[in-house]
Order: sequence, then C-alpha cells, then structure tokens
Amino acid sequence: MSEAAAEIEKVARLSHGRLVATLAIRTGSVQAAADALSDALLRALETWPRRGVPEKPEAWLIAAAKNRHSDTRRHDRVAAAAQAHLVRLEEERAASNDGAMPDHMLNLLFVCAHPAIAAPVRTPLMLQVVLGLDAKRMSGAFLVSPGTLGQRLTRARAKIETAGIGFALPSPDDLKPRLGHVLDAIYAAYTVGADGHAAGDAKGAPLAREAIWLGSVLASRMPREPEAQALLALMLYAEARRPARSGSDGAFIPLDEQDPALWNRKMLDDADLAMRLAIPNASLGRYQIEAAIQAAHANRGRGYATDWTAIAALYRGLVALHPSIGAVTGLAAALGETGQAEEALAILGDIPPERTARYQPCWAVRAHLLRGRGDRAAASMAYDRAIALASDPSIRAFLSQRKAQMQST
Repeated sequence: MSEAAAEIEKVARLSHGRLVATLAIRTGSVQAAADALSDALLRALETWPRRGVPEKPEAWLIAAAKNRHSDTRRHDRVAAAAQAHLVRLEEERAASNDGAMPDHMLNLLFVCAHPAIAAPVRTPLMLQVVLGLDAKRMSGAFLVSPGTLGQRLTRARAKIETAGIGFALPSPDDLKPRLGHVLDAIYAAYTVGADGHAAGDAKGAPLAREAIWLGSVLASRMPREPEAQALLALMLYAEARRPARSGSDGAFIPLDEQDPALWNRKMLDDADLAMRLAIPNASLGRYQIEAAIQAAHANRGRGYATDWTAIAALYRGLVALHPSIGAVTGLAAALGETGQAEEALAILGDIPPERTARYQPCWAVRAHLLRGRGDRAAASMAYDRAIALASDPSIRAFLSQRKAQMQST
C-alpha cells in the first residue's frame, strides 16, 4: 500500500465520524454529508498519490467535500439555501485554515438526542452518526444483536432525514432535557474504545481519547452541570489506571492488584478537580455516583486501603437510581469484598437470564464468588462462560489461569 493510500485509509478509519459531523452541520443532512465525504475520499485516492499527502489531510477532505456538496446544490438550483450554505462554508474554511477541527461533533450529539428519535436508540445513533461506529462494534455495549441494532439505527437515520430535524445546536432550554442521552453516548464511546484498546483494536485508543475530549468540551460548555463534570472525572479516573492494567508481558492485572505508582497522577488530579467543580451544584445523578466510586478506588494511590463498605453503599445508591446490569454486577462484586458473598450471589441470580447471556463481567464476578464459597463445579461453569464472552485475550488468559489454579488446589 502506498503512503497516500495508507494515509487515506487511516483518516477514513479514525476520523470518519468527526468529518461527517462537521459536514452534517453545514449540509443539514447526514446522508448528504456522508455522500460528500465519500466523494472527497475518492478524489483523494485520485490526487494524493500524484501530488502527495497534504499537510492537513482532514482539512483537505473537508474542503473537497464542501466543494462537492456546493456543486450539487448549485446544480439543483437551490439559490437561497446555497447562499446561506456559502456563508457557512466560509466560516468553516476559516476554522480549517489553522488545522483546528470545530467541536461540531458535540452539536450533532445534541441533534441526535432530539425527542422525535426513540429514546432507546438515541445513544447508539450518536455513536454511529457522530463517531462512526457500526452496529457490530456497538452491539456488545447495548447487549443486543448487531442485526437488531442495525435495523433500529436505519429507522432512526431515516427519521432525521424525513422529519427535517434541524442541525443547529438546540436552544439553551432544549439542551438540558437532552443532556442525559449525550452523556450516555460519550461514556459509551469511552467504554467501547477502552475495551477495544485493551483487546487490540487499533480504533480503541483514539475513540477513548475522543470521548474524553468531548467530555471536556461539554464540561467547559456547561460548567454548572454536575453530571457533565462527573462524567469527565469518571473517564479520567478510569483512563489514569491504564498504564497499570497490564504487566510487561501483556498479562492482565486486576484493579486490586495494580501498582498505584503507575497510575497517571496528572489525570487523577484533573479528575479530582472535575469532582470539586461538580460539588457546588451537586445533585443525585448516575455519573456523580459512578465517579465517587472511582474516586474511592483512587484513594489507594494516596496510601489508603480500599473502603469496600463505602463502595458497596455507593453501588446500592446507583442501583436504586440507575438499575443497569453493570451497576448490579458492581454491587455484587463490592459485596463479595465485604464478606457478603451469599447476598452478592442472590443479587446476580435475580437478574433475568436474557440480560446476563451476553454480559461477560457478570459471569466473571459470579465465578469469583462461587470460587470463594468453595463451589468448584459451579465456579468452573461460570469461568467458562466468562472466558467465552471475553473479547480481550489478556482477560481470557487471566480467567483461564484463575480457573486452573482453582482446580489444582
């Protein structure tokens, strides 16, 4: 593959969602933006091998796509719309000249959270339209099959086009009702990226960084929203621990065995600051509780023992407010650490089987609890389910090792 072709493939793979978001704000149509970008990529394949890769590939593609869309509009003789479009293109050109990519991605997240879009599909729609994730890559995060999710997304995209939903940033009065869905999308992007990075996905680390950047932009735009500050803190606490998550041989290291000296101190400090900014306007919110849980784990980096009783209490509050399978599994894990394995197993047993069928952490926690109780047969079966569902090779190896240790003692 030539240098030009490799660069085009890299930009298309890592920046597709961002470019579509930028163009959609200008064209007023996701489909038109995607079509214009496809034309620009084809143009790049024709010209970059001959003329060389431009200094700012993304800016080049934006300009080419805008020109393509402008030509189409002129051909369709939509004079009034074209005039407004040209004004916006000039604004975009000014932004592109210094290499900066506007934060239109955040604007488009709020557009995708429009009340006309069915609530269950808003978050995956944002991940697809704004961040370029396909249904297969997202399906694990939403515990549905790729085919089902793909159908829902197709219907939602058609709704945006046919309903003429505007692509301007909603008014201040409309922002807050949509904020929760935007926060969920940013966090889902981070978790998909972080999990993918650990599993060797080349898109994982850039996606996780993109989510943190979006979270920081949102927190700066809405400084009085405690949930926005808390989400930023939550992602930073989690990302700060990445250097300690694996050993020099690539082996997975669970949180309670990590060396806190390897945690990113700057990120932890930034997370603490975001938490402090949330306090003056604190409310009972999902991300404030989740960030508080991660802050409790971070205290080990300051020389304190992990307070599992406090963490379990926080998880109880989280389950009462936001009873997701992840929150319930976290509560069970925390209860197990406080010596309440029977209650923890009962809580996991109360989760409907269809919800646990594809959720790997539930089976890993169940295996750990059953092993501690001495039920080797049941623990072995739970380990097998957890291993089969794990996408990260290092986690599969870790769980296999734990199972082998149990069977050898």
